[in-house]
Amino acid sequence: MKVLIVEDDPLHRTYLGEAVRAALPECDIVLEAGDGATGEKLAREHASDRVVMDLQMSPRNGIEAARTIWRERPDTRILFWSNYADEANVRGISRIVPAGAAYGYVLKSASDERLRLALRSIFIEDQCVIDREVRGLQQKSTGGAGGFTDSEYEVLIDIALGLTDRTIARRRNLSLRSVQNRLQQLYEKLGVYQPDDGAGTQARFNLRSRAVTVSLLRKLVNHTALERAEIELARWLEKDGHGRRP
Repeated sequence: MKVLIVEDDPLHRTYLGEAVRAALPECDIVLEAGDGATGEKLAREHASDRVVMDLQMSPRNGIEAARTIWRERPDTRILFWSNYADEANVRGISRIVPAGAAYGYVLKSASDERLRLALRSIFIEDQCVIDREVRGLQQKSTGGAGGFTDSEYEVLIDIALGLTDRTIARRRNLSLRSVQNRLQQLYEKLGVYQPDDGAGTQARFNLRSRAVTVSLLRKLVNHTALERAEIELARWLEKDGHGRRP
């Protein structure tokens, strides 16, 4: 058995290597990569179908690397290992997991025993393992109380990228009114919308900017999500025939 570890911190790579060897005596080869691009290359060259993947890496993050690996080998089992349990990462992963794929999302704060159990469950028993905190975010992001619909979340990302209402409408194939309705829903769910009470309260904030700030503070949006969105935006702009960002 071969296991590929993709992690940019050398100490964490060492720890993961020890955890893999302790949990998986069947493993005879442990490959290591310090970034997402190298991870993609090693997964391809060694046909590795078991991967432990960090999320926050530069210049290519874990979600982008996993997307490429899964596109080339959909049966690959990936354990995401991260410091963060936030909606941006949960949504990012949910969009790229192939149907029926075994994967996991375990926090770096988890115990040694929890990590080893996850490694065996995913890589040997072909089961999904999601930490409780992450599972709660998954349930919320798929329509639970206070959660955002996919369409609302797309609009949130678009305003974080600085797109105008009209550009969002064109990109998402929505009417201008639909975009504005989604913005209104976002403001209310984020708690930034303040009806005009006659005292000029609403004028204290630019609601778009405030919505982005609150989203960042609540970890609804993070650097990885914006990095990924910027790449997707560049592709859309090229297809849409624009030579510059709106």
